[in-house]
Amino acid sequence: MPALEPVLNTLDNNLDKSLERLFDLLKIKSISTDPGFKAECRKAAEWLVADLKSVGFEASVRDTPGHPMVVAHHDGPSADSPHVLFYGHYDVQPVDPLELWENDPFAPAIKDVGNGRKILTGRGTSDDKGQLMTFVEACRAYKEVHGNLPVRVSILFEGEEESGSPSLKPFLQANRDELKADFALVCDTGMWNAETPAISVGLRGLVGEEIVVKAADRDLHSGHFGGAAANPIRILAKVLADLHDENGAVTIPGFYDGVEETPTQILQMWDGLGTTPESFLGPIGLSVPSGERGRSILELIWARPTAEINGITGGYAGQGFKTVIAAQASAKVSFRLVHKQDPVKVREAFRAFVRERIPADCSVEFHEHGGSPAIQLSYESPLLTKAKDALSDEWSNPAVLIAMGGSIPIVGDFQKMLGMESLLVGFGLEDDRIHSPNEKYELNSFHKGQRSWARILAALAK
Repeated sequence: MPALEPVLNTLDNNLDKSLERLFDLLKIKSISTDPGFKAECRKAAEWLVADLKSVGFEASVRDTPGHPMVVAHHDGPSADSPHVLFYGHYDVQPVDPLELWENDPFAPAIKDVGNGRKILTGRGTSDDKGQLMTFVEACRAYKEVHGNLPVRVSILFEGEEESGSPSLKPFLQANRDELKADFALVCDTGMWNAETPAISVGLRGLVGEEIVVKAADRDLHSGHFGGAAANPIRILAKVLADLHDENGAVTIPGFYDGVEETPTQILQMWDGLGTTPESFLGPIGLSVPSGERGRSILELIWARPTAEINGITGGYAGQGFKTVIAAQASAKVSFRLVHKQDPVKVREAFRAFVRERIPADCSVEFHEHGGSPAIQLSYESPLLTKAKDALSDEWSNPAVLIAMGGSIPIVGDFQKMLGMESLLVGFGLEDDRIHSPNEKYELNSFHKGQRSWARILAALAK
């Protein structure tokens, strides 16, 4: 295996040059949501291709109906070396409101914020140009020192992540043979804190449903019909109230099929992170967890499924008062899924649960709003162990295995379309202000992120 220490030394010695390259990329206004920046998005893709070619990758701009993809490949020591696909995105969010920025969002700079901390300022520093360039710089240092990479590497940089990735699935489908690797590396995540790296091992899935309960053929006078005619708001309220029991558990039959208990050692690791109901809920004015009793805050948001009511409509909601029995009422309900829960079965079970509670002379309609399974990397995965050890060697604190309450669609696409698990490692922090004015990225994250990827590549080569 190529020696790691000279690669790390090269990254240290070349930090200023790597910052110059990052700043050149950050100056490109690659805002994917605004058609006025279409040329800038292509310019960013072309810049990345040129930079990857300078490292020794076979790289090209690939056109799509939207903004182009960047695809690159580099051989490893041998044809049977491990093969990784690294994913990032070069597009950025709009900068509005511009007047809230302290500096030009596309004039990146290094800012000293005291206590030995320096930050990189500008749109895209953290999301995701600074993150993706940590990996490119690690590859560059390996090539400079050893003339080759320790594993086979493919790269996919997208230009539409911030605008819904409309071209991504068709592109993956059309190029699945070229892009398939042993596993994917995804950098669009963060650390637990400034000194504690993290690997996201779980992403909750999602089922979205809208239900419409219908009763009379028109709105009714509540004095004439109240007490005799079915009230769809009352029916709907009963359905929604029945979703949870007194302990916060979801009552839909079969809902917990496929839900596994989190290993004790992982729960202990999460307990050691110090998140309490007060620290988590206090900043939003709450203090008492509402989910399943007996579960910690982090277990509730990372490893347990949920049923949440996201909106209710029905009847008169205008100014003043109107004594009316509405003809219909509706609600939007979302389910966050974990482990091996099946989105199709959850949807079917929910609809059966609702139908059982609708009176014979009333009806219910269902409108689907997306569905995707959870992503769960095995806690015993050798890939996970190697990456965790590599990160722990670089940072002050050992790496922690966390999960995410939301979803990252690309991870599901890699699993479903390319049959690949994903390793989610990033170096962003919660206060990086992504999608907001004054986005920043810690200089330490950029520097040690490069070193971390060098260590991970070395570990994967073993």
